[in-house]
Amino acid sequence: MAIGTLASRILGFIKAIVLGIAIANTAIGSIFEGSNYIPNLIFLLLAGGVFNAVLIPQIAKASKQPDNGADFISRLLTLGIVGLLAITAIVIVLVAPIFGLFTSFSGENLQLAITFGLFLLPQIFFYGLFSLLGQVLNAHNAFKAYAWAPVLNNVVAIAGLLVFVAVSGSAASTAHTVANWTIGQTWLLAGTATLGIAVQSAVLIIPVQRLGLKLRPKFGWRGTGLGATAKVAGWTMGTMIIGNLSFLIILRVATIPLGGSTGGNASIPDVLVLNRATELYIMPHSIIALSIATVMFTAMSHAAARKDLSGLRTSLAGALRTTGMATVFAGVALVVLSGPMGMLFSGNSQTVGRFVAITLAILAIGAPFYSINFILNRVFYAQEDARTPFFIQCIMVGLGLTTALLASLLPHEWIIFGLAASYTLSNVVAPIVSHFFLTRKLGNYGGGLILRAHMRFLVAALASGIAGELMLRLFGSASDEGFMWSSITASALTLAIVGTVMAVIYIVILKRLRVREIDALLNPLLAKVRSRLRTK
Repeated sequence: MAIGTLASRILGFIKAIVLGIAIANTAIGSIFEGSNYIPNLIFLLLAGGVFNAVLIPQIAKASKQPDNGADFISRLLTLGIVGLLAITAIVIVLVAPIFGLFTSFSGENLQLAITFGLFLLPQIFFYGLFSLLGQVLNAHNAFKAYAWAPVLNNVVAIAGLLVFVAVSGSAASTAHTVANWTIGQTWLLAGTATLGIAVQSAVLIIPVQRLGLKLRPKFGWRGTGLGATAKVAGWTMGTMIIGNLSFLIILRVATIPLGGSTGGNASIPDVLVLNRATELYIMPHSIIALSIATVMFTAMSHAAARKDLSGLRTSLAGALRTTGMATVFAGVALVVLSGPMGMLFSGNSQTVGRFVAITLAILAIGAPFYSINFILNRVFYAQEDARTPFFIQCIMVGLGLTTALLASLLPHEWIIFGLAASYTLSNVVAPIVSHFFLTRKLGNYGGGLILRAHMRFLVAALASGIAGELMLRLFGSASDEGFMWSSITASALTLAIVGTVMAVIYIVILKRLRVREIDALLNPLLAKVRSRLRTK
């Protein structure tokens, strides 16, 4: 799963690099970024938590029925698809007021955002279909297709962006403005973005069919056990609505710097900068923590179904230690390597590269805490307790809304950095709150051992970070004319060399400290490599 997710993230980086070349440092870039964020946000707001956190325990229980859960899953998929179609249709009809409410755009900027929305909002249905089919696969311990499907999404999106650059020119060579923007360019930019999500969803139909469940549309949901699902889903939907209120405010605040202007301002970071930095800081979570959590969540769900609290604690502690080994290093590495990473997505603009780097460095501090909180919350859902995460989310939203609104009071050139600090503060506080609630429900799950393991990870990560910082000086990190700031190619080379050295140093130190989690992570990969070599 991690390898599939890594492949997808690498292609996602390439997509972001090409997108930067196409529209970075332009008003179009900010408008598209804000518009493309909304479908994902609406999906998460209305259904994402239900699909991603509630369904696996319900499907796991249903799979113990004589028909392996075929009837339950058929009715669940039918209900989900009908609901997704209805939600998507309503949102498209309401595109104008939704975009007016969720963003700070006005005038021509808002009109272009609405046009983008008509092309992008169908993604809500395909996001939901992907999640539905993916959770059916995950509940049956079939993880590979779900992890690799986003690769196709990125391939389609990259192809569309390359065609856009070939036909319309890059941001450096052509002045892309709201005034000269065409419907053909919208098809290439927004249309292919949605096409990628559709392909990502459709490809999962084949592995779901291979489960042999003989699924088919089934209506009539009374007496099927979906009532219990609906009860848990209600609390989960409330959690997502409350949680995403802060993101609605963040999106509106993040679009303040552009507002009603049509030319963009190269000296002020905007929503595109925030989105690129967010994608980078979330990368370790997506590649490592999410992969581990997906597998462990299934194990937790089965343990909870057996009322095996000891097994639940063991799965949780193992997931936290293994995840921490990767995310603690990643947090330090993202801070140290924020400069060359920022340049990758700058469209060869040093100004944009530095904006992304500063935002990323602020966000990276909270990266390990984000993953810890994600895993802690999965324990509640494994026990079909969606009520406690709701209360936790209410606490965190209060903090998030307060800090986001404070960021909106900053000068325009500081707003994005203020929002990044808001993210980080919430990420650091969240696992503390979750831990308090979880220990009351689960008891001691080995917190002392987990903390000691993280301290060893931190020592090794800081040592590799110091070495990386010294190496960056050789690549001109301290000078505006330095090599790593000169181009995307130079930053990629710097990142490859320094990042590799940092990773090697980190692994060597962990080996010296006899950290067993490093073997748990590396041994399966080494075994696969040895197997491939023997077959050759």
